Amino acid sequence: MDGARAQTRSHPLITALDTLMQKLSLQAVLKQGSASQNVTTKTANSSQPALLQLSNYLLTNYKKGVRPVRDWRRTTTVAIDFMVYAILSVHWTDEFLRWNPENFDNITQMSIPTEAIWVPDILINEFVDVGKSPAIPYVYILHNGEVRNLKPIQVVTACSLDIYNFPFDVQNCSLTFTSWLHNIRDINISLLRTPEEVKNDKNVFMNQGEWELLHVLSQFREFQVEDSDSYAEMKFYVVIRRRPLFYAVSLLLPSIFLMVMDVVGFYLPPDSGERVSFKITLLLGYSVFLIIVSDTLPATAIGTPLIGVYFVVCMALLVISLTETILIVRLVHKQDLQPHVPDWVKHWVLERATVLLCIRDKNAFRPVRTQSSDMARSMENSGSTAKLNHYGCESTRDYEGGASSTVTQPQGESSMVVESILQEIAAIRQFLEKRDEFRDIAREWLQVGYVLDVLLFRTYLVAVLAYGITLGSLWSIWQYA
Repeated sequence: MDGARAQTRSHPLITALDTLMQKLSLQAVLKQGSASQNVTTKTANSSQPALLQLSNYLLTNYKKGVRPVRDWRRTTTVAIDFMVYAILSVHWTDEFLRWNPENFDNITQMSIPTEAIWVPDILINEFVDVGKSPAIPYVYILHNGEVRNLKPIQVVTACSLDIYNFPFDVQNCSLTFTSWLHNIRDINISLLRTPEEVKNDKNVFMNQGEWELLHVLSQFREFQVEDSDSYAEMKFYVVIRRRPLFYAVSLLLPSIFLMVMDVVGFYLPPDSGERVSFKITLLLGYSVFLIIVSDTLPATAIGTPLIGVYFVVCMALLVISLTETILIVRLVHKQDLQPHVPDWVKHWVLERATVLLCIRDKNAFRPVRTQSSDMARSMENSGSTAKLNHYGCESTRDYEGGASSTVTQPQGESSMVVESILQEIAAIRQFLEKRDEFRDIAREWLQVGYVLDVLLFRTYLVAVLAYGITLGSLWSIWQYA
C-alpha cells in the first residue's frame, strides 16, 4: 500500500521531466534544421558574384535616414578637400558599411548609389545659384567604412570684390563649408590634407584664363548661434589675381596715345587756328573712346576704380589744354583797337618769365620799329627839307630882287602843286606810322602770347608727367605685390 502511494506521488515529477526532455529534443531538431538551412543558403549564395553578395550584405538592413554610428555619442567626422578648378572631395566614415575582404573575394572598395546611403548635409554658405556641375550618382566605399564622395562642382557664389586697383587687382573670395542642421557633436569638419598642401595645389586650376591662382588658404572655426549648440565650419579663401595685359592694351595705351598727341599739339603756332581745331578733335575722340570702354569697366556702387579716375582726369586735362589754347589764340589775335601791353606785363612776362623759362633769344621779345616806319620818317624829313629849301630859295630871290612883287603865274601854280604833294606825303606818313604802331602793339601781344604759351605748356607737361608717373608707380607696385 505504501509503495503504491509512493509511486503515485512521484508520477507528477516524472511527467515534468518527460516534458523537459521533449522540449530539449525539439530545440535540437530546430537547430539542426536551421543549420542545414544556413548551409543550403550559403551554398546557394556562393554561386552569386562577390560584389552582389557584398552589396546584399551591406544594404539589406541599412537605414540611410539614420546617422551611421553604433554609439550615438560618437561624432561623425567629415573630411573636406578643396581644389580649384573645381573638384570637391568629401570623406566620412560609415560604421555600417564595413566588411572583411577575405569573406568577399578580397574586395577592398566598391561603388554604390549615393541615394542608398547616408550623406552629410554639407553646404556652401555663399552659394547663390545652381551651377552647371554634372551629377555623379555614385560614391566609393572602402572596407573600413570610409566613404569617398568625389565630384566636380561649379559654384556660383557671392564674393565681395575690391576693384579700386583694376585691372591690377587681387581678389580674395571665400567659400564656407558647414553642416546646415547637425551640430559639432554630431558632425565635425576637418581637412583631408594639410593646409600647406591645399595652399600650394595649383595642378587642376586652369591658368590660361583671365585670372591667376595665387593660393588657397583654409581656416577652421567653431561658432555658436545665440544660445544654441556649436557648429563646425571650414572656410577656404581663394586668392586670385587678374591678368592685366588685355586691359592695358585695350584701355591704357589708347588713352596714353591721345594724351601724347595733345602734348604734341602745343608745337603748333599759337596764332593759327589749326591748334584749336586739333584740340577739339582730340577731345571728341577721347569722348568716343570713353563711351566705348564704359562697358569694359566693372560697375559697382561701393567705389570707383582708379582707372576710372584716370580717365576723368585725362578728360579734364584735355579740356584745360583746349581752354589754354583758346586763351592764347584770343591774346595774340590781331585787332585794330588793341591797347598797348601794360608795363607790368612787360616786366613780368617779357623780362622775368624769359629768365625763368631759360629763353636765350631775348631780342626776339623786344618791340622794334619796322622798315616802313623808317621809310615814312625819312620821307617826312625829305619833304620838310624840300619845303624849307623851297621857301628859303624864294625868300632869297625876294631879298635879291628888292622885294619885287613880280612873281610869274607858273611859279604860283607850281607852289600849289608842291603843297598838295607835301600834304599827300604827310597823310601817307601818318598812315604808315599808325599802321606801324598797330603792328608793334600786335607784335608785343604776340610776344606775350608766345611766352605765356611756353609757360603754360611746360606747366601742363609737368602735370601730365607727374600724374602718369604716379599712376604707373602705383600700378607697378600693385602688380608685383
